[in-house]
Amino acid sequence: MSAHYRAIDAHIHLDHYEDADRVPMLQRAFEAGIEAVIAVSMHLASCKENEGLAKQFPGKVHPAYGFHPEQPILSEEEQVQLFAWIREKHAEGESFAVGEVGLPYYSRTAAEADGVPFDEETYLVLLDRFAALAAELDRPIVLHAVYEDGAKACEIMERHQVKRVHFHWFKGDAATVERMIRSGYYISITPDVAYEDEIRELVERYPLEQMMVETDGPWPFEGPYEGRPTEPQFVHDVCAQIAAIKQLPEQIVREQLLHNTREFYKL
Repeated sequence: MSAHYRAIDAHIHLDHYEDADRVPMLQRAFEAGIEAVIAVSMHLASCKENEGLAKQFPGKVHPAYGFHPEQPILSEEEQVQLFAWIREKHAEGESFAVGEVGLPYYSRTAAEADGVPFDEETYLVLLDRFAALAAELDRPIVLHAVYEDGAKACEIMERHQVKRVHFHWFKGDAATVERMIRSGYYISITPDVAYEDEIRELVERYPLEQMMVETDGPWPFEGPYEGRPTEPQFVHDVCAQIAAIKQLPEQIVREQLLHNTREFYKL
């Protein structure tokens, strides 16, 4: 892909790449026209690692601090520590988003399928706390909330009037999609737009002005990406796919997606 195209990977787990691979991968991405990446966190240790990467690549790696919901819930003490640390970064004037946070759709449905009790309430309460924090600090929030969890997340975001809401790799019903559009929430599209009808239909329905592109790397993809390690420059392909689906000139689509991400994350 020619480096004269610019793009931003709006969602990547940078800290999940092997230490030895990470810097060369980022250098390749920057050379290939990737302007910046949004590095989302899993928990406090992950937040600290992403803070370090943001300092190593100023203006290129933009961190998001939070707790990924597809893991055992944090204890009250761990929550207090994490929120205190995020507030400290805010007080220091650091640039960051809140994320990745959300609801444990995959863990919950797996537990239900196995007949194992699952306490979703604790995750709803934690997401409520993150939404309140994002609203208070005026930070963007990055959400993991798919299928029926999308509506639950919308309710929480609306309750706290969070201004900048980003549903990453969203999948869900038409009513929730309409609600997200009306609320001005953003989505980001992954490389599986090349082969997943569900994602292609979402691209058709969602306004380009509320869209970004992401890899969710190092998550592996199928289709044309089978057997290839996921790298940020995959988003160049995603831009081209969106343009084809929307039947719009590729350059205009690329510029709009780039503009959306810069504005949303204040890059």
